[in-house]
Amino acid sequence: MTKTISLRRSLALSVLLLSATFAAGQKVPKLLFDGKSWWDHVKVLADDSMEGRETASLGLRKAEAYVVEQLKRAGLEPAGTDGYYQNIKFVQRQIDENNSYAFLSLNGQANPVTLGDDAYFSTRVEGSDDEINATMVFAGNGLQVPESKLDELADLDLKGKVVVYLAGSPSTVPGSLAAHYGGLGQRWKRYADRGAIGMIVIPNPASMDIPWSRMSLNRAHPSMDLADPEFNEVAGLKVSLVFNPASAEELFASSGHTFAEVAALGRDRKPLPRFDLSVSLKAREAIHKMNLESANVIATLPGSDSNLKNEYVVLSAHIDHIGIGEPVNGDRIYNGAMDNGSGSAVLLDISSSLKKSPEKLKRSILFVFVTGEEKGLLGSKYFTANPTVDQKSMVADINIDMFLPIIPLKVLTVYGLAESDLGNMARGVAQSHGINVQPDPEPLRNVFIRSDQYNFIRRGIPALAMGVGFDPGSPDQKKIFKDWLTQRYHAPSDDLDQPVDLSAAAQYEEIVRGLAISVADDAQRPQWKADSFFRRYAPANGD
Repeated sequence: MTKTISLRRSLALSVLLLSATFAAGQKVPKLLFDGKSWWDHVKVLADDSMEGRETASLGLRKAEAYVVEQLKRAGLEPAGTDGYYQNIKFVQRQIDENNSYAFLSLNGQANPVTLGDDAYFSTRVEGSDDEINATMVFAGNGLQVPESKLDELADLDLKGKVVVYLAGSPSTVPGSLAAHYGGLGQRWKRYADRGAIGMIVIPNPASMDIPWSRMSLNRAHPSMDLADPEFNEVAGLKVSLVFNPASAEELFASSGHTFAEVAALGRDRKPLPRFDLSVSLKAREAIHKMNLESANVIATLPGSDSNLKNEYVVLSAHIDHIGIGEPVNGDRIYNGAMDNGSGSAVLLDISSSLKKSPEKLKRSILFVFVTGEEKGLLGSKYFTANPTVDQKSMVADINIDMFLPIIPLKVLTVYGLAESDLGNMARGVAQSHGINVQPDPEPLRNVFIRSDQYNFIRRGIPALAMGVGFDPGSPDQKKIFKDWLTQRYHAPSDDLDQPVDLSAAAQYEEIVRGLAISVADDAQRPQWKADSFFRRYAPANGD
């Protein structure tokens, strides 16, 4: 503990010294990257010939073969279970909408739910071919957060019912806790323990990344889960629907409340009412299943220290995207240039740079290109449960996902900034390049649990993700990011024709590389902060 406190003091002092240095006018270090080699990799990974890199598809296998070729050229060693590959078995689920239906019943009158317009079925569930008839209850944001003394399920009878909730959290709950307890697995565990059989989520209009028209467009696109039953986090979930906010008033009919009332409170993150709904649900969710295989790609750059080389700093990024889907403006290929060809390209650039560097790192670096992220963080869930190195030897994960170099890099957003010493280190490296650092400016979007770093965190490994940030005080910059999410996120227009800032990408790569080196060469492992919620997952704390 004394060493940890000393390390934190040293890091804090370094940050102060760096700030003073830049105030005195010292130039930032010269960049090793120019963004061009990064973009060259993106151009390959997001090319139409990769067909959107759907998990288990030929396009993804081609993209992974390209990655393996680049890793071999860089001289990195294979670290999978089959050379560079770690093969994984999946079960694919696809809704049969022609044989599925949903009705809302009130006073004996059954009104059809128009699939696509009003709602759509989620297939990240077991589902059931049997028709269900159930009453419903509105549970606010549907959260139980003991640390914040929040229990929105208290006094609600969930037995045999469908739980309806508005996505989001009250302002009294810190973002990290809201993200954790709002995850599908954690959420369903609590509902199932109280006897619920299904759930309906209403996206929060104040934080929807994608407009409803595009959310529902690919509703019949296959979903996946890991085939091994040990990974099933939704056992007993019979039906799951996503309901259009524009149609949500139908759920609140004759309840004494309106969705407009609920949405206004949710927008401001105020406490929500909780009550039984007068309408009931009749639904049948027919799902076709098939078995598939895909793979993670894993390589290592061995460290040089006789003891520390047996420890690993993980650099991770997902290489999959969502493949070929319904056309938007005549284009059916969802290329995934920023999501996440961009992150995979960073790993390739950094792996090549570190191998060529005269500096010999003390710890080893593990490069993990995961599959199935778009299907629910599945590749990283499998890897962290079945790592190809000793799980206790992984000291940190730096995850890269859709870091969005679409404006100059002046502010770095660090997801997990306050959770571990990694945040201190990231701040120090960023400031050494003249870049300011901020925590997540939009906690309602739950970014911290929406990418692969979260599976490392759940295994007790300090982790973070970083992205090019906008100044929250700049409406123009905020609009650029909002427009990107509305127009390009999970759309065919996330392609090679969009504008990118190569200088921002180069600076970002420099920071990631610098952070990886800092962690690899530090005498001490990164530690969770004493007040971090996620500290409970560290093995030393008995989890």
